Amino acid sequence: MVQVHLAKAQGQELQQLLLNIEKLTQLKSILTDMKTGYQIYQKGYSTISSLSQGNFNLHDVYLNGLLQINPAVKNYGRVAEIMSQQASLLSEYKKAYSKFRQSGSFSGGELDYMGKVYSQLVKQSLDNINELTNILTASKLRMSDDERIRAIDRIYASSTDKLQFLRYFNRNGILLSLQRTKETGDAISLKKLYGIDH
Repeated sequence: MVQVHLAKAQGQELQQLLLNIEKLTQLKSILTDMKTGYQIYQKGYSTISSLSQGNFNLHDVYLNGLLQINPAVKNYGRVAEIMSQQASLLSEYKKAYSKFRQSGSFSGGELDYMGKVYSQLVKQSLDNINELTNILTASKLRMSDDERIRAIDRIYASSTDKLQFLRYFNRNGILLSLQRTKETGDAISLKKLYGIDH
């Protein structure tokens, strides 16, 4: 009876051992599946990370390219024209303002007004030059070549308007000075004609 009991206990232990082996096999299978899933996840993450890094690199190359200045933009004909217009504006305003002051045809208030007009034109011209410099300086602004050309065209139009206004303003000043000189000359001639001394 002890042997039967012993055989029965050994049978139960053997069954429990077989059950434990089966559970271990299942756990090993689950761990293998988890490891495979993690490897797939890690490989996918690495792929996505590489793709996004590649995408970032493409964007970085594109954005850095926008900071560079194409020689065709630097050599765009309107750049030289803008510089020439700015030089003309400065030269013509100085020459005209000097003549207006020397003419004696204008009051102090009128000369102050002219000075303010000239000062404003010079300030706006310097703003144009600063903007043009920024557009043509590498690593200053992120702009495509097309955007740079459009900006240069806009500055050119502004510069042209300022120079045309200056010339109009100067012509009107010259005409007014001539008219006043003529009127003064006529008055002197009439006084001489009639013998009137002042």
